[in-house]
Amino acid sequence: MDNQFRKGLNRRHFLATGAAMLGTPVIAQNVNEGTTEVERDLSTVVRRNISSFRTLEWQPYFSSLNNGAVLVDISSRALHFWEESGAYHLYPSSVPLTEDLTRRGRTSVVRKVEGPEWRPTPSMKKRNPEWPDYVGPGPDNPLGTHALYLGWTYYRIHGTHDTRKIGRRSSNGCIGLYNEHIAELFGMARVGTQVLLI
Repeated sequence: MDNQFRKGLNRRHFLATGAAMLGTPVIAQNVNEGTTEVERDLSTVVRRNISSFRTLEWQPYFSSLNNGAVLVDISSRALHFWEESGAYHLYPSSVPLTEDLTRRGRTSVVRKVEGPEWRPTPSMKKRNPEWPDYVGPGPDNPLGTHALYLGWTYYRIHGTHDTRKIGRRSSNGCIGLYNEHIAELFGMARVGTQVLLI
């Protein structure tokens, strides 16, 4: 085998192994009281479409990588990030619970917050009047440890302390990542990073 083939084989093996691990069903515990974004029973087993978690090229979606680029694929529940240098990162994500909560199109990162505060939107509060009006930074905050605020009101890419949400339709519109992944993305993305949700 030549080196190029070996490199491709190792990369495919790595991606297949990672996808298989992500696709392994997990039986979640009961939903804790006070969870603020989930409107669905997370104790059910979810089988993910492993084949949809794949790498993408940036050129079909962006004209350049100025300030970096984030692509969120709602169908495959994956967030793709290209640094301005072209370095590529792929993260599993949670996506909006329903189609009417889903927003697609182009925007950008307008603000970055470490230790974000959370307030439910008026429509969230209407659907869930028992939810608190405010949650400060910490382990009960549904935005996790970091948040990238988008140009659309109320929309963010953020972390979550409830790891059962990742890979599911579980949010009220935002895109959720594991806390360690949002911390990594937070360090690379900047105000002005372009964002596309498809």
